[in-house]
Amino acid sequence: MADLRQIIIFWHAGGFARETAHHMLGQRTPGEMETHMRYQISGTVMQTVEIDLAPGETVYSQTHAMAWMNDSVNMHTNTGGGLFAGLKRSLTGGSFFVTDFTGEKSGGHVAFAPRFPGSILARQLAPGESLICRKETFLCAEKSVALELAWQQRIGSGFFGGAGFILQKVTGPGTVFLDLSGEVVQKTLAPGERLLVHAGHVGVHTPSVSFDIQMVPGFRNILFGGEGLFLASLTGPGDVFLQSMPIINLAEALAHYLPGGNGEGGAGRVGAAAAGAGVLGAILGGVLGET
Repeated sequence: MADLRQIIIFWHAGGFARETAHHMLGQRTPGEMETHMRYQISGTVMQTVEIDLAPGETVYSQTHAMAWMNDSVNMHTNTGGGLFAGLKRSLTGGSFFVTDFTGEKSGGHVAFAPRFPGSILARQLAPGESLICRKETFLCAEKSVALELAWQQRIGSGFFGGAGFILQKVTGPGTVFLDLSGEVVQKTLAPGERLLVHAGHVGVHTPSVSFDIQMVPGFRNILFGGEGLFLASLTGPGDVFLQSMPIINLAEALAHYLPGGNGEGGAGRVGAAAAGAGVLGAILGGVLGET
């Protein structure tokens, strides 16, 4: 499968020209290359993606993602498909509204920036091709890319496994930009190969990877291990992209320095909430079984 890493971009003749390696995005016809969105990903730990928009070309994002744009871009906030579409996004932890950015004349330019340190991954999706990602991972995409709730194989893992298990699905055709926290590690799982991951470290995976939850084995591990009560269980075949710095870990670290935090207040409440959700998810997941 194509690597989700950002493609190489060079500044050329006042615009963007891209050199695409076969091992990154695969072979494409000249006609397909012409339709690719022109963009540049800049930065190291606090990246931005800048996009050039032709007249009539549109990208969209959830709220609070746009960093800057010029006056050749029209901004339009809407429900992204009606009331029901907005409600479905809200279920995944996304925003009820989305914002469209459309090039009105030549030279349209808009930039997006994540709210946390990390890496922006660009992916050109073929028609019907999908990726499963965390609820806060979606940054922006071409208008042709669909963003929706990713229904899980087990009801417990999808809705009761804690905030880390609420997932979204992006489906092509078009270019999508995903934001992962910290550094990115790619794992390719063979058929039947299983990887146990702390929920917060799961970033993106292909739909062929089976996603479930399981309790941490051993009473002593649960009480003193500090890894919570549950783990994500990912079973191949397929690709998994892990993130090194989950947002919840950053929140817990900062909570120590907030008034009343002192290592227990804020962080303890965050951990307790996640642990409680994990217990409920494990119980209900086992009772409800496969859907």
